[in-house]
Amino acid sequence: MTTLLRQSVKPSISHSFTKGPKQKKAPGKKKITKAERLRLLQEEEERRLKEEEEARQKFEKEEQERLEIQRIEREKWNLLEKKDLERRSEEFEELALLETCFPEAEKQKREMRVLAQWKHYTECDGSPDPWVAQEMNTFISLWEEEKNETFEEVMEKSKLVLSLIEKLKLILLETPPSDLDNRTVLQHQGSILRLQELLSLKVNVATELLLRQASNLADLDTGNMEKIIRDENVTLYVWANLKKNPRYRTVRFSETQIGFEIPRILATSNVALQLLHTRYDHITPLFPTAVTEEKQSSMVAVQFNNEESTEKANPEEKLLPEEKAAGEDEQPKPEQERELNFFQEEETKYEAPEDSVLQRTSSLEEKDPQTIQHELEMKLLSEAVTAAQLRLVENIVDMPEALETYEVDLCHFSPLGGVYHLDILELPPQCKPVKGWMLVEIRQEGLQKFTYPPETTEEPDSESVFPPIEVTLEIHQSVIFFERPKVVRWDNEGKAWRSDGISSVYYNREDRLLTFNMETLSPVTLIQDAHVNMPYQSWEMSPLGMDKVLITVKTVFLELQIHIKANLCMLASVKLKGKGHEFHLNGKWMAPIPFILALKGAGLNIFPAVYSHFYVVVNNKVPQVELKAYRQMALLSSAFSFGWSKWNMVCNSTRVVFRVREHLSEETEHLTWWLLMFSGDRAQMLKMQEESDKFSEALWEGTEFHSTLYHMLKDFASPVAMERVRLSDCQFVNSVCYMLLSIRVLSYS
Repeated sequence: MTTLLRQSVKPSISHSFTKGPKQKKAPGKKKITKAERLRLLQEEEERRLKEEEEARQKFEKEEQERLEIQRIEREKWNLLEKKDLERRSEEFEELALLETCFPEAEKQKREMRVLAQWKHYTECDGSPDPWVAQEMNTFISLWEEEKNETFEEVMEKSKLVLSLIEKLKLILLETPPSDLDNRTVLQHQGSILRLQELLSLKVNVATELLLRQASNLADLDTGNMEKIIRDENVTLYVWANLKKNPRYRTVRFSETQIGFEIPRILATSNVALQLLHTRYDHITPLFPTAVTEEKQSSMVAVQFNNEESTEKANPEEKLLPEEKAAGEDEQPKPEQERELNFFQEEETKYEAPEDSVLQRTSSLEEKDPQTIQHELEMKLLSEAVTAAQLRLVENIVDMPEALETYEVDLCHFSPLGGVYHLDILELPPQCKPVKGWMLVEIRQEGLQKFTYPPETTEEPDSESVFPPIEVTLEIHQSVIFFERPKVVRWDNEGKAWRSDGISSVYYNREDRLLTFNMETLSPVTLIQDAHVNMPYQSWEMSPLGMDKVLITVKTVFLELQIHIKANLCMLASVKLKGKGHEFHLNGKWMAPIPFILALKGAGLNIFPAVYSHFYVVVNNKVPQVELKAYRQMALLSSAFSFGWSKWNMVCNSTRVVFRVREHLSEETEHLTWWLLMFSGDRAQMLKMQEESDKFSEALWEGTEFHSTLYHMLKDFASPVAMERVRLSDCQFVNSVCYMLLSIRVLSYS
């Protein structure tokens, strides 16, 4: 069987190998000889060497051209620096003449304060002069002697008292330290504390008088007394439990949603509930974040020492922008190594040559004594003003002291909306009519608070027997909260605001109602992060005419516009999330410091404090550079617009970068923005634009270095613009400068 299979397979195999014409073999490759191979390798090597030589020559040519361009640029740069140094003293002298507006404005303020005191004296309206300690003491003593004042009478008198407190605070804030000795400061602070304590005492006495008549004022439906008394500064909600009905546990004041949810033990006790909402805050310490001048000034010294030591450890030659960029590409270095030794420059900059000293001496001999006296006074005043302005942009070195758990850091948070005084009071004895007379028992200890929960209790489960009290408050329309308000209570023993003891907080944003539970009633307030609107996203300052300017600041939550004219400021508009918001401060003109206090009190805080850099990521600049920039921007604000630049974050702490353009009318509003870089003693126009991809210090073609912003802008500004700058009112310039120093747009944007 195997044989048959083999035979059947063979024909198929033989068929697959049929005969045909023989295929020719492919011709083989020609063999390369050794000599030919060597020749090809030699040609390849010669071609490679030729290409390398051509590349080398091209590189050398390009390098020579680059070095030649750098040499030419360096020569131009050196010539510009030399030219700048030659005219520096002349430019500084001209700037000093323009900056006499600052001491002149302070001199006018002094005269206005004297006139205000004289006007108050001539009016004889019976109110005391806050400047005169004897008058304040007399006023306080006379009011202490007044007895049995009703709550309405106390509220009326409180208007004068609150006005005096505000005036005393403004005296301490507005008067330069050189014009206030320590004794006067302590006198004014003592007067403020005495007025606050006396006002609180008068309110308590008036409340006691009101509660004595609770039975006569009882509601016919409930049988309990309910009373609401309000004015622009105070609102009193008081409820007296006369019926002691255990089922009456919800207290809601008529026509409001404000009230309490009380436990059974209070519903059956002889008590009264008080909610006294004061739009002012006399509980928070007067100066909780006071910083000594030594701490403030030490910040600048430390910053300068750090920069000086860094530069000594890493000396570097002054290079052109192109050379710096090339060096950065080869080997990146820390930004601190590129910073200038600013402190040493400041010291050497004002060294006067011997010839100029001799000229000044001879000129002083020629002047009459009165002129010399006047110049000396103005010089001293100028130094005092500059020192006061510098303190506004200095930062403290040491972090605020660590606080206890639950204690509120008043450097980080701000109390807003006043204080809500929540109290459970023992109901005083009621007036009883007897034969046409009203008999009343008067207790020597006065109005007493009801202790809840009791300090000592034998109950095993005190939380269920003495549950927390539910409170519902209404937030006043004059305050803006960008986040959910935080409720804190006052700890009278520790003299601090605390966040413990409060639970179940619910905020109804539409009705502005806040509901929470408290273990025991005490004064409460609402707090918000003081830096919620920092850092700023952008800013701009534009003139609105002669001695008028509009400052716009944009943050994450709002866009705020401030209008300044002469020595007054006004809130022009507030936009929340892009929508306009009607606000009680809109359209009200105020002096700069009262204006800033009003905005802070309303929750619109865009004014950093000396410790704010601990809570906000900022681009801190050297205080002297920042101060000089703001002073010169204020001088130019009547004719030029200034704006935020993203490149300000890129340059180091000794330089600031911002946009600028001439702005005389709406027609010039669309002119191109220029980028300026300023280091305190050198201003330069940058070649790059705001939209550029890389930072460069290269100069704009045809521009030069100048020692001041005034002379830098003078090169391309119109004569009309420079004339407007020279004619600017000193009070206006001073107000703009103070607002810029307070907002600090160059460090907090």
